[in-house]
Amino acid sequence: MLHRHLAIALALAGSLLVLPAVAAEQDKPTPTAKEILARSTPAEWRTPDPQNLLFMQLPTGRVVIELAPDFTPLHAANIRTLVRNHYFDGLAIIRVQDNFVTQWGDPNDDDNGDKSKIRSLGKASRTLPPEFTRPIDAKLPWTPLPDGDVYAPEVGFSEGFPVARDPASGQQWLAHCYGMVGVARDVAPETGSGSSLYAVIGQAPRRLDRNLAVAGRVLEGMPLLSGLPRGAEPMGFYTKPAQRVAIESVRLAADIPAKDRPAIEVLRTGSASFAALVEAKRNGRNAFYARPAGKVDLCSIDVPVREAKAAH
Repeated sequence: MLHRHLAIALALAGSLLVLPAVAAEQDKPTPTAKEILARSTPAEWRTPDPQNLLFMQLPTGRVVIELAPDFTPLHAANIRTLVRNHYFDGLAIIRVQDNFVTQWGDPNDDDNGDKSKIRSLGKASRTLPPEFTRPIDAKLPWTPLPDGDVYAPEVGFSEGFPVARDPASGQQWLAHCYGMVGVARDVAPETGSGSSLYAVIGQAPRRLDRNLAVAGRVLEGMPLLSGLPRGAEPMGFYTKPAQRVAIESVRLAADIPAKDRPAIEVLRTGSASFAALVEAKRNGRNAFYARPAGKVDLCSIDVPVREAKAAH
């Protein structure tokens, strides 16, 4: 019996000796995003396909958009055709609605425009089948998030794009998170051609998911879209033409000589560094955030983008 009591006492003593070390480990500040990315490897970054990379030049700077042909292939192809026809050159940002979207396209194509002056789409299609969802495909990259979602049974990322999906229906779709680029349309589902696009600039309007096609996301230049004056008309349309921001040009990276293309890289969302960023969001602790959230939602995660250290 004495030996048993001694063993218990030693075990308790050992536990007491370990506890401070465990507590000290738990109290260590979570690495910052900058620290995590500084430790990332080159293999954890990808270079977007130049066929999917758009450069939209505004008077205030450049907006870079990556198309998502894995999810909206018909719209991606139609947008490429429009860009190569210089359709967007000289058009404008036509509305900025607070906490919602910034939209650009042909000002004459809205309700108050001069319909006789609507710009021709050239070889691009005026209507397309709606690409609001697509079948789940095991061949597509998929990095799930662990904490659930209000709008879908499952959420996660596919190479930088926020994705929701429903295994029961076998469908998946791009989510309307901040910076995502959607295809404006009229009431009829097939009227979204890509000739008018919008970027989400406010709290994620996830109610739009599966009701509009999402064509891509902004990689660079969001402040140029989200920081614009809000339009005074309903839905944020500008009351006077002079309030609109002109689009100087939109070009496809594939049509620009390789030596003149900005070298942009996107963190792979299946990488260990991305997993560390997600965990830092979920359970991050530092002097300011003493209590971790323990959860993270799809649209609160920013997928890092950087200039490549060396041109490819």
